[in-house]
Amino acid sequence: MKRTFILLFLVTAVVAVLFMNASEPLAGYGVGDYAKDFKLPNTDGKTVTMSDYNDAKGFIIVFTCNTCPYANAYESRIIDLDKKYAGKGFPVIAINPNDVSQQPGDTMDEMKKRAKNKGYTFPYLRDDSQQVTKAFGATKTPHVYVLNKEAAGKYKVEFIGAIDDSPNDPSDVSERYVEDAINAISAGSSPAITEKRAIGCTIKWKS
Repeated sequence: MKRTFILLFLVTAVVAVLFMNASEPLAGYGVGDYAKDFKLPNTDGKTVTMSDYNDAKGFIIVFTCNTCPYANAYESRIIDLDKKYAGKGFPVIAINPNDVSQQPGDTMDEMKKRAKNKGYTFPYLRDDSQQVTKAFGATKTPHVYVLNKEAAGKYKVEFIGAIDDSPNDPSDVSERYVEDAINAISAGSSPAITEKRAIGCTIKWKS
């Protein structure tokens, strides 16, 4: 009886792990970790890596998509972040991680249309394998990571989470977490707030 119980427990544990790996992201980067570079296809037909940006001081990595109402509500603010900070060395790189079998509106063709129609000033990349998204640990759209480029190939995570404190209405924003983080890094200090829970749609993972 005891042996049967142990066997049943082990089988259940293995099934749970397999299911978790198929449907959920792995534990990702924390504040203070160093993010690995990636190479993903852009809507312009080229590929993009962080190492392409020789003059960058850091990055605003945003996991977002076409189809989430929260991502749409933040879209103009993401564009504004790039316009405000790309020239200061902190460009936006947007990554769409959604499984297109669940969200056909997030295909590369649809991404190309949106990037053109909305006048994106930043790359909009597809993570078809979802491996980059899992490495970061993103779970929502939008989900933001502010990176500080300390040296070639060394991208330190300084902030994780929400762009600001008003996911629905830009006019109600009172705290701008991403902007505050970049301003602190630019001044040579650490952000006062390093994590804020991302508010958005759950990323659609491949089964």
